Amino acid sequence: MQEWKIQLDKAYASLKEQVDFEPKVGIVLGSGLGGFAQSIEVVKTLPYSQIEGMPRSTVEGHVGQFVFGYIGEVPVVAMQGRLHMYEGYTAQEVVMPIRLMAKTGAKYLVVTNAAGGISYKEIGTLMLITDHISSMVASPLIGTNYEDMGVRFPDMTQAYSRQLADIAKSVAEENGIDLKQGVYMQFYGPQFETPAEIRMARNMGADAVGMSTTVEVIAARHIGMQVLGISCITNPAAGLSQGTLSHVDVQHAADIAGEKLGLLIRETIIRLPTV
Repeated sequence: MQEWKIQLDKAYASLKEQVDFEPKVGIVLGSGLGGFAQSIEVVKTLPYSQIEGMPRSTVEGHVGQFVFGYIGEVPVVAMQGRLHMYEGYTAQEVVMPIRLMAKTGAKYLVVTNAAGGISYKEIGTLMLITDHISSMVASPLIGTNYEDMGVRFPDMTQAYSRQLADIAKSVAEENGIDLKQGVYMQFYGPQFETPAEIRMARNMGADAVGMSTTVEVIAARHIGMQVLGISCITNPAAGLSQGTLSHVDVQHAADIAGEKLGLLIRETIIRLPTV
């Protein structure tokens, strides 16, 4: 259970040997959303493969590198490609990049994902995540707790910052972006959910579902980061349309929404409070 902390410390030392940069904001780019990295004034890119002990992205559409640079005057680090438990990684390994971004100095986390819509079925809809359901997946906090990483029992009453959400809503309103709000639920994957599982998710209060995000947010809150979450609805969830689901369609739908999501993220980051 203690191996993840040893692995994290080695990865951090390896990263710092290669990058001298202190970001204010960490960004997680979900499936099909990696193109946002092109809007960053890049200082340094660092593939996960060049960081000692760092797991690698294996999913199509996830490049697998950190991008360090600026959005406006704000120093940021973006994950161009995230990790998933369905790739065979533990929850602790999946959140290693989040903990690395925090250790390099990031106080805010902007996390995005491609999601199946329950309440919102129109492809390309953006949904501000107001809360999440993580009970279907393992917590990244299981095992030994290290006080330098966070308290044993972190509060999740405001897993997603209301202050950051208000900023995002203001940006959306000013730019004519129809930003919905809702609860996100994570499943393990890699198979898409069944119609019965979607009915269960709806009954539990979920507005969208996917295979990432909640474990990353838990780790971020544990270490003290403020979180903004945005889902891009790439398909109606299973059983809510006549079609079948595929990863190719998810990537294509994310591309459609990429421009407005990029605008929303950029303008929100520029307006973040000074830390």
